[in-house]
Amino acid sequence: MSKKGTVHHISSKKRSRPKVRFNFWVLVIIFVISFGACFGLYMLAANTHDDFLDDDDKSSSAVQEVGGDGEDKQDATAATDADTAAEAAPQVNITNPVPQSEAVDESYFDNTCIITDSTLLDIASYTNLKDVIGSAELNASNCTSLQITSAYGVVTAIETVQLKKPANLYIMLGSDIGSAEIDAMIAAYTDLVDSVHSYLKDTKIYVMQLPPVAYDTETVTNARIDEYNSKLLAMATNSGVYCIDTNVVLKSAEGTLAPEYWSAEEGKMTEAAYKAISDYIRTHIA
Repeated sequence: MSKKGTVHHISSKKRSRPKVRFNFWVLVIIFVISFGACFGLYMLAANTHDDFLDDDDKSSSAVQEVGGDGEDKQDATAATDADTAAEAAPQVNITNPVPQSEAVDESYFDNTCIITDSTLLDIASYTNLKDVIGSAELNASNCTSLQITSAYGVVTAIETVQLKKPANLYIMLGSDIGSAEIDAMIAAYTDLVDSVHSYLKDTKIYVMQLPPVAYDTETVTNARIDEYNSKLLAMATNSGVYCIDTNVVLKSAEGTLAPEYWSAEEGKMTEAAYKAISDYIRTHIA
């Protein structure tokens, strides 16, 4: 007897697979958790390493420099070259005291003026150096503050020179050598020189050393004058201006003011002294 075959009917409908559904909120939760974890690690590193943020800034700066455009790099290079050139720029070579030179004509004094106190206040009466800025009250200590009456009104010596704008400026101050401290005199003198020098860059400035005295007194001695002149020389060099040794030209072999340059009767320097200073100026031009 034959066995009956079992017939399996295959359904025309395909067996369905499990569907994977996309859940948007699950993605949001994952993003929030990831962001929170990264932020937490960042804050932990920032709080445990003091230079963490500094390193970030440096890295950013480095990236900007490397990744910047060509113009930025050229500008940076140009700025560096300019700084290097400024540092390498030659400075004016000043030799002080100014050595002897060929004598210039008297017309040199046409565009030259002098700031002085009672020491050389009468120089215009005996030489062609006619443009004198000064008064009997002016001295080294008050040279920046004392106002002087002139054709420009009542103004300071600095203001007068700024208005005149001479080609050459000579300065002799020191009538207070016996009544003021030398360092205080030099400090005020320096302010005067620096103020004029910074304003009138094309004006040649000459600091004149103080002449010796005919004899020492209790307060004024030639040793004290030599000390003052030594500091004047250093000040002039440091300020980038010239210094002429108008002390040595009037000094005798004994170190005092030579007899021919001092009138005991009048109590002041003679005409010969003023002319000797004028000649010295014309033969010591920088």
